[in-house]
Amino acid sequence: MSNHPIMKTVHYLNNTSSFFPDPACALDEPNGLLAIGGDLNHERLLSAYRQGIFPWFNEHQPILWWSPDPRCVLFPENLHVSRSMKRVLKRGEFSFTINTCFRDVIALCASTRQATGTWITQEMQNAYGILHDLGYAKSLEVWRNGDLAGGIYGLAMGGCFFGESMFSLHTNASKAAIIVLMRQLEAWRYRFLDCQVPNPHLLTLGAKPVAREAFLALLAENIGTGVDPRAWQCAQPDASITNLSAT
Repeated sequence: MSNHPIMKTVHYLNNTSSFFPDPACALDEPNGLLAIGGDLNHERLLSAYRQGIFPWFNEHQPILWWSPDPRCVLFPENLHVSRSMKRVLKRGEFSFTINTCFRDVIALCASTRQATGTWITQEMQNAYGILHDLGYAKSLEVWRNGDLAGGIYGLAMGGCFFGESMFSLHTNASKAAIIVLMRQLEAWRYRFLDCQVPNPHLLTLGAKPVAREAFLALLAENIGTGVDPRAWQCAQPDASITNLSAT
């Protein structure tokens, strides 16, 4: 085994293979930038997620691939539901569906960020739409008075769920989406929700920073576990998932 330190450098990808460099090569600044270029072909995307890498770029940039250190992760057992959110869910203000309008969710995630800029370009929407058709990309929707009020989407692979983005058109809708998603993932025996990078919203719900090396080990341990993808064919969470009055 070589004792030479790994050189941290950005790699340039082409469109002919799904190769990615070792995530340990990612830059410290900007944190986690690993590679530039390539395409959003479904095989490349799946290869990236299996290695703890994800795309994140805006419409004025080439495709940028990241593996930050630390990684923000939410484990089901660490989910924190505040008293106020328990009251919100107990009132029954929201209802929830699973994977019923994926393309609406990703489009709203994009449009609600237009004022500040979004990485969910049309190219990204098309690519993740294909992953949805292939059975990898999933969504959870939040409804209020018959209208879509919030939602979250990401990739389900093995025992891992890779959260990509969420939106909220009503107060507390995105928090409700994460809470219900996490309880559903726990019921289905998923090991964790990858939140990519931390933000205050996620930290209040119990997400924790995990060193990249530890995250990659966790990923390798769970990416091949046998969570039945057919579970996502149900239209709604079980009633016990959304009833937090007793927790």
